[in-house]
Amino acid sequence: MRDTLTKTSLFALMGFAASLGSTSAALALDEVTYGTNWLAQAEHGGFYQAVADGTYEKYGLKVTVVQGGPQAANRALLIAGKVDFYMGSPLGEMDAVKEGIPLIDVAAIFQKDPQVLLAHPDQGIEKFADLAKLDSIFMGKDGYVTYYEWMKKNFEGFTDEKYKPYTFNPAPFIADPKSAQQGYLTSEPYEIEKQAGWAPKVFLLADNGYNPYSTMITTTATMVETKADLVQRFVDASAEGWYNYLYGDNKAANDLIKKDNPEMTDGQIEYSIAKMKEYGIVESGEAMDKGIGCMTDEKYKAFFDSMVQIGVQPADLDYKKAYTTQFVCKGVGMALKK
Repeated sequence: MRDTLTKTSLFALMGFAASLGSTSAALALDEVTYGTNWLAQAEHGGFYQAVADGTYEKYGLKVTVVQGGPQAANRALLIAGKVDFYMGSPLGEMDAVKEGIPLIDVAAIFQKDPQVLLAHPDQGIEKFADLAKLDSIFMGKDGYVTYYEWMKKNFEGFTDEKYKPYTFNPAPFIADPKSAQQGYLTSEPYEIEKQAGWAPKVFLLADNGYNPYSTMITTTATMVETKADLVQRFVDASAEGWYNYLYGDNKAANDLIKKDNPEMTDGQIEYSIAKMKEYGIVESGEAMDKGIGCMTDEKYKAFFDSMVQIGVQPADLDYKKAYTTQFVCKGVGMALKK
């Protein structure tokens, strides 16, 4: 009898220990870092949402969003292996291929780049080509060597003489009705209306032919080769986070955004979300049927070809090393859209 009790107790203890081990394994999360390309904002909202509402944990991940900004070097940290994923860009990854750096896009959260050109509302500027009638176009150096070159190749009247350096201060544009200014769909128009009291005309480059993907999930080729399951889980959880951010309760995510970036306001966040929806920044094209984050060979090639046309990329670049479609276009998270 005593031996029977002892054996029964022993088996019970073994079962209890096994259950503890199983629970511990279930609670073990893969730690992941995602570096953004700028200060926290609604344009990063889906990633913060997946942290705030437990979506990443559901996928077995403990994710830290590493905020970008003027002093941040998150792309360099990705190259150095200090962060796991980065908010890259197709042009950046094509440059990496050119430089022999093994970076690769695994998802495109933005189907449209939010880059815009802005004009005064009372100057007869009704369509994109009309911008060439203006005397000055304020834009940064990166824009000048990329989309302005594309504008010169594809529209008449855009000349180097019209280019003026943009210092991220809208005052010169506001003061000069015969000028245009670069901006981000979700931010500069809002700020200009606050300062000037009038809403600028907005021309989204993506709706006028210059249409790269944007807000990528970028990682290293080594990560794709050795931890494909982790990459898939991060991509899928991020897609769900974006659906929940755009269509669910996003208060907790916005609180995290404002914690990282105390200068961010509720008004700016509300405006940014509304514009992302209005212009189909996150959801348009293939993403409508195949889910947020979708990329296709056709669209990636079309952008590469446009960069070859203006001399930014060499025609013989093996641009297909810059991305993979293996993790996207699977409809993940679409049922969450309300």
